Amino acid sequence: MKIATWNINGVKARIDNLTQWLKDSDPDIVCLQEIKTVDEGFPRLEIEALGYHVETHGQKGFNGVAILSKSSPFEVNRGLPGDPLDEQARFLEAAFTLSDMRILRVCCIYLPNGNPVETEKYPYKLAWMERLRTFAAERLAYEDMLVLAGDYNVIPEPHDCFDPKVWENDALFLPQTREAFRRLENLGLTDAVRATTDATQFYSFWDYQAGAWPKNNGIRIDHLLLSPEAADRMTSAAIEKHVRAWEKPSDHVPVIAYFDFAG
Repeated sequence: MKIATWNINGVKARIDNLTQWLKDSDPDIVCLQEIKTVDEGFPRLEIEALGYHVETHGQKGFNGVAILSKSSPFEVNRGLPGDPLDEQARFLEAAFTLSDMRILRVCCIYLPNGNPVETEKYPYKLAWMERLRTFAAERLAYEDMLVLAGDYNVIPEPHDCFDPKVWENDALFLPQTREAFRRLENLGLTDAVRATTDATQFYSFWDYQAGAWPKNNGIRIDHLLLSPEAADRMTSAAIEKHVRAWEKPSDHVPVIAYFDFAG
């Protein structure tokens, strides 16, 4: 099974890229972030025509997440628990039954950016990360296959960006942000990409400005975190970098992992 995460940066603007990628890459489950549309506006017909079931948690103009899957989930949950006043559409969970009747839970995450740091946006980011840690701890207790996939807006380590000095005062790289990410991982979660490679210059995002893409001035902020049960079944992981060179690209590219859930 192939599971992917991709911050699409506007699904309507990138629908041609999305459908082409779905045909080429053929993922089984896809987590999309920043769909930037309400649920009714999501271009589901084009995606359903390719054989995908569509679940969305949308918001007008910004944020919004979606899960596309070749099989239908038996359970769908919208919104990250822990703050009933939080109306931002940043979290979507879908649960699937595998062939041996075990459960696979896939969560699509669009973690807050947190900039500017001196505003209320950064405390919101850290609070959101703590809510995610609480949620993950509860789900890990189920001992299901669990994949937390998405745009985390976190650069975990210095070698996950082209120049740490550029990012040292950014919400994506501040010590408090990285510590919160490590607390999440320390629950027993595995970073799919880093479990397979220690390579540097291995990025998932390149800004539209200052020639970041041709210079390879990127950062790695899109992650798949796996429960022990899922990590044991992962066979490989990769970043599909070539998509960034397409016409009208997102500034992010798909990050994927393969699993052998048979037997």
